[in-house]
Amino acid sequence: MHEREPRRPNVLWILFAGMFYISAFTFGGGFVIATFVKKRFSDELGWISESEMLDLIALAQSAPGAIAVNVSILVGWKVFGLMGMVVSVLGTILPPMIIITVVSIIYNLIADNFYVALLLKGMQVGVAAIILSVSIDLAIKVIREKSALYDILMVVAFVLSYVFKVNVVILILSALLLGASLAFLGRKGAFR
Repeated sequence: MHEREPRRPNVLWILFAGMFYISAFTFGGGFVIATFVKKRFSDELGWISESEMLDLIALAQSAPGAIAVNVSILVGWKVFGLMGMVVSVLGTILPPMIIITVVSIIYNLIADNFYVALLLKGMQVGVAAIILSVSIDLAIKVIREKSALYDILMVVAFVLSYVFKVNVVILILSALLLGASLAFLGRKGAFR
């Protein structure tokens, strides 16, 4: 082990604390959490490259279940294997469990409060802005790939989803099949 390499328990603690913090103070669901996970573990700590992080987020979005938990599973596994995955998931699911327990206890006291309703409306605006920011960042990264196929697929997926209201699951599965086919054809061509 190199001197500069963090000790194993330290890595697990940083992973847990980072996921716990992100999960506790991020509102808006998996897409928003994925952005902050990328910022922390890719941009700040450099544990995962940006391209790997984008792949992990794409996998998390494609898998069934909550995106936040899927991202934490993949990031934890990438950083520290099975133990990293367990620690990362615990860090992700504990804050919502604690918050939901507390809110459910006092829900009857705040449910009809006018100011609480205004606060929630304000949070919706913030979440929409963050999701728009993530979407623009991902679109820019696709465009920077300079692949006409990816650009066309991005536009087609948007039109099918937004204009024709095609179910997102169908779009994700179609993109997954197309990506697997392209990877298979690329490998097959590499072995010729």
